[in-house]
Amino acid sequence: MAAALALGVRGRGRTAPNPAVGCIIAQGERIVGRGWTQPGGRPHAEAMALEQAGAESRGATVYTTLEPCAHVSPRGPACADLLVAAGVACVVVALRDPDVRTNGLGLDKVRAAGIVVTSGVLADEARRAMAGFLTRQARGRPFVTLKLALSLDGAVAMADGTSKWITEPEARAHAHLERSRHEAILVGRGTVDADAPTLDVRLPGLEDRSPRRVMLSSTLPRSCGGDDARSAWTVIDAPADIATLKGVDHLMVEGGIQTTAAFLRADLVDRLLLYRAPILIGGGRTLPDIGLADLPEAHARWTRTDTRRLGTDLLDVYERAHSLSGS
Repeated sequence: MAAALALGVRGRGRTAPNPAVGCIIAQGERIVGRGWTQPGGRPHAEAMALEQAGAESRGATVYTTLEPCAHVSPRGPACADLLVAAGVACVVVALRDPDVRTNGLGLDKVRAAGIVVTSGVLADEARRAMAGFLTRQARGRPFVTLKLALSLDGAVAMADGTSKWITEPEARAHAHLERSRHEAILVGRGTVDADAPTLDVRLPGLEDRSPRRVMLSSTLPRSCGGDDARSAWTVIDAPADIATLKGVDHLMVEGGIQTTAAFLRADLVDRLLLYRAPILIGGGRTLPDIGLADLPEAHARWTRTDTRRLGTDLLDVYERAHSLSGS
């Protein structure tokens, strides 16, 4: 299942509105098929793995990170039907699919065909891997990751607004990898006007995975037409409008500080990426008010899920307490 989860992550940021699922098919200790949801959502992971396994699927064990879909689509058959037709012996699932078109029906189909079903294997890891799809299903909006680069004294920029570069190349490369796993990336209009950021992915081999650009601005039309660089942007008026972004299950928020504070005030941040550089700025810009009424409210909101060193910088990853269930 861990290998299937790793496969599924390959599709993250490219499969919406479908989940990024991974699938492994094994005959005993030998892997005969591997699959993950392809860009645009098809083929599904199970279909890809079954095609690779061919006749060796018969009597095999299938490990899939999400319940096989039960509904037939114009874009392809139901994965539950494919598994039954292939004659697999066992299906091991991490999570049940909350989509009302499946939600238990896929497992019912394979059980009815005499296939042994085991569910709940590495469920927490699967919730984290498919948090975008699960958040869209449960909350009707994308899963939001907020990225911040900070000095040791908590500054996000010099007093004059200069923030290029707080972190070293290793941390910036990691941030580009994170961009590649999101369908869209958002900044405020102030950042667009001041920096004209491209917000693309500049890692060799991943350039084609640059996310859509979204601007938070209450004074620009949503079409943002014209010949300037802003014509390529999708514009939303308020943080809550992220729910209207079609085909976006993973949204990365990169700033500036007013936009960051607006998302935190709205409690719309599910995950924090804090890149901390070993520098002191003194008198630098820090976050404005985020709507915290008293200090006890700040506790137990965030759970650290990862820490790693990136060159001389340190990355801490936190998740909002309510997001640890994946919804």
